[in-house]
Amino acid sequence: FPTNDCSMCMLSPKLNECNRHPNISILASTEFRNFDGEPGHFVVTLIQRARYVNVEKCTACGTCTAYCPVTIKDCYNQGLSSTKALHIDYSQAIPAAFHIDPTACLFLTNRECRQCERVCTAQAINLDQKDETIEIHVGAVILATGYETFDARLKPEYGYGRYPNVITSIEYERILSASGPFKGHIQKPSDGKEPKKMAWIQCVGSRDASIGCEYCSYVCCMYATKQAIISKEHDRQIEPTIFYIDMRAPGKGFERYYERARTSVGVRYVRSMISRVVENPQTRDLDLTYVDESGEIQEEAFDMVILSVGLRPDPAFLELAQRIGIKLDRFGFCESHPLDTVSTSIRGIFACGVIQGPKGVPSSVLQGSGAAGAATSLIAEARGTLVKEKIYAKERDITNEEPRIGVFLCDCGINIVGVIDVSEVTEYAKTLGHVVFAREYLFACSTDTQKEIKAIIESNRLNRVVVASCSPRTHETLFHETIREAGLNKYLFEMANVRDQNSWVHTFEPERATAKAKDLVRMSVARAAKLEPLYEFPSDVVQKALVIGGGMAGLTAAQTLADQGFETYVVEQSDQLGGLARTLYYTEEGARPVEYLEELIKNVGAHPLITVYTRAQVKAYSGHLGQFKATIAVGGKNEQIRCGAIIVATGGTEYQPTEYLYGQNGHVITQRELERRIVLEPDSLKGVTNLVMIQCVGCMDKDHLYCSRVCCTAAVKNSLKLKELNPEIGVYVLYRDMRTFMFKEFYYKKAREQGVRFLRYFLRQKPEVTEVGGRFHVKVFDQNLRCEVVLEADLVVLSAAIRPHPGSKQVAEVFKLPLDQDGFFAEAHLKLRPVDFANPGIFLCGLAHMPKFADESIVQAKAAASRACTVLSRKQMYVGGGVAKVDSTRCAMCLTCIRTCPYNVPRVNEEEGVVKIDPSACQGCGNCAAACPRGAIQVGDSTDEQFIAKICALY
Repeated sequence: FPTNDCSMCMLSPKLNECNRHPNISILASTEFRNFDGEPGHFVVTLIQRARYVNVEKCTACGTCTAYCPVTIKDCYNQGLSSTKALHIDYSQAIPAAFHIDPTACLFLTNRECRQCERVCTAQAINLDQKDETIEIHVGAVILATGYETFDARLKPEYGYGRYPNVITSIEYERILSASGPFKGHIQKPSDGKEPKKMAWIQCVGSRDASIGCEYCSYVCCMYATKQAIISKEHDRQIEPTIFYIDMRAPGKGFERYYERARTSVGVRYVRSMISRVVENPQTRDLDLTYVDESGEIQEEAFDMVILSVGLRPDPAFLELAQRIGIKLDRFGFCESHPLDTVSTSIRGIFACGVIQGPKGVPSSVLQGSGAAGAATSLIAEARGTLVKEKIYAKERDITNEEPRIGVFLCDCGINIVGVIDVSEVTEYAKTLGHVVFAREYLFACSTDTQKEIKAIIESNRLNRVVVASCSPRTHETLFHETIREAGLNKYLFEMANVRDQNSWVHTFEPERATAKAKDLVRMSVARAAKLEPLYEFPSDVVQKALVIGGGMAGLTAAQTLADQGFETYVVEQSDQLGGLARTLYYTEEGARPVEYLEELIKNVGAHPLITVYTRAQVKAYSGHLGQFKATIAVGGKNEQIRCGAIIVATGGTEYQPTEYLYGQNGHVITQRELERRIVLEPDSLKGVTNLVMIQCVGCMDKDHLYCSRVCCTAAVKNSLKLKELNPEIGVYVLYRDMRTFMFKEFYYKKAREQGVRFLRYFLRQKPEVTEVGGRFHVKVFDQNLRCEVVLEADLVVLSAAIRPHPGSKQVAEVFKLPLDQDGFFAEAHLKLRPVDFANPGIFLCGLAHMPKFADESIVQAKAAASRACTVLSRKQMYVGGGVAKVDSTRCAMCLTCIRTCPYNVPRVNEEEGVVKIDPSACQGCGNCAAACPRGAIQVGDSTDEQFIAKICALY
């Protein structure tokens, strides 16, 4: 799927990691044809298509492409540019080898040419290559076949395919990319001029019954917002406008991102559905007619129009599903159990990503881990039987060598070179002391560049490496692995973050950004010269897990771990298991979470590998990845638990409103209380003739700027239940944006069809609730009618926000875990590591992470368990390296380090009269080294000498 440079930069390390992993075999150009057998013992038939290039021999030098006479449209760039019949799709492609389009090659179609074969010095061209049938034996299958976007030609009123300046959002992604058709320069396809006024039209191919796509594609609102922001960063003169129906920003941090675009960046949002686009034949401007918020008809001309196209299942998946018998829904997405979204209709075959339903990157990533957790539970007995250990080159001894530093600078597509003159910085790097090599690359993280870095290390006898590119947080381990494969100790590496800390924050100051990049590179080179090899040592792993929280997510994680053979402890603060899920009686799809929960509690209680503590609390912990010790307060005494991994699932709680007379009148209740009445006390609702629901109570305001995700759907499903009980009841829903994303859109539509009235209000004009004569008067200014409306109601229902559980703060303090601005736990990386904490060995799931639906909590719990299993499945892990060490000759036993360390690692060695630091437990944070008054503590890879050199290089 074509991405922009920023997304590709995040994805590239994952591509390389998979490519290098000894236990992953990548079969590109390969189709899943069929399978036979039973779960745990499948025989899968694959067809590997001929690529007419030997992947093992191809060096991706590009000579063949230069001589290929046939030019074709570049599919990766969405046909906006051309490539050759013999090409590589993109610079970070895995495998990093070329392939031939058999429909365009002159030899394969007419038996002419063979020019590529003659010029290839690696003898990698094989024009006689045939498709190959492969059989593999596996225990489980995970389908992650992706999707395609809606064909905008099916909406001819927008002129796509007729007007050159009407393009799709996917085409615009490529335009924004430095590796795209215009090298990252934003220009109109018609004449190459820079656009000034740009419009995005939402819901093209989504929420549209006329074309059979009634569902919401989930990602469109946010990717349009992202594209608008990036456009402004490229060119401040651009005026972006987004035309939308409902702004659906239900992901973590999405509401803040939307508010930033609207209030700070200058993106204009207009709530209006555009019916058509008309091109001015003389100017090629695109005229849009719309009704604005005040009800006035407006006409406006734009230079470019981007259609935010929705997501559909890949046609190849539809063919595959039909061939092997997987059930699909009416839109072609994989049908799964409502509370087990990684399941399919065939046991042993699992699904993840958009084939199960539209979703964004974080959801796809955690669902991938969830599917892996489900699959490995099925084949747990075979764990370790086919594992291959990676063998590295012998490490070079550099003890007596003078520093020989190589500097590799990255353009990062457009992210860095769009602001910084990287060529100038490269030439500057060559003048620095100890630098014997410096070169600029389009993507330093690409596979071919990684190979080149290894070759350069060997040919130039480099003994230290500096990479000036993006964030160490996402890429440092990739480069560690590269230099390790080249025979260098991985700690002989330094990274200059010239993207996050420079080009991204100085977007409109290129000269100063270039000067700062030189400073950062000079400082990194100075520090690199002082680097020394460090070594890690093996530490045994305690193959047990601790789950904090006994709600639906925590219990699912515990059962997933136990099913994989790992002893698991569950610690629940309250006196009963279940958490908020105890009040989830039904879903909009008809599932019964309470029944699922009861069965789950029963299974957990009966599982021989699970120990449950209720009325318990984690009071303290120590240790490190693979070897944690947690002190549990339970039953008036303390118990100590040893484990190798920890999962935090502390859950959430419903906000208790202080507004709209809640707590003052028993007829003002929350959605949760209404659901309980519908199921357990339906007679209590018989006298209700009119009911008003108020959305966004306790969230989406200046103090709690996030969306609770579930509230709109809760209002819709409860409205439908009320209509089932009494079709004559009047139900009014006062909302700001109806965020019934994905297939929840059907139920929003159904509610409208059954007479539920939806009235939209602004935050600055909140509804007012007063009690008059035993009934409620709800006054609201309806933005659609543009007038004030007074509703009479017997019952007022508040859609109250989900807030973090109060216990989350205590757990965060004990484990030193970060919380976000709203009090939910902050994951290590929003997209790439959505279930990991930055603290190694500790994972996250459920409402503790963010508000979510029951099925999302369940799949994230399986994902967290799967991630924990990457630790627990090992008998040993390597620790140490960049950790603190005490110089016993300088230690004064002042105990400052003991008081300072947040992890309680330093200990007094009474026999020697000094403080000792366990290298296996040290987190390498450096607090002790900074606090030590005698400078007796140094942190490996962060020594005083290294940082003094780095600081001095600045001046």
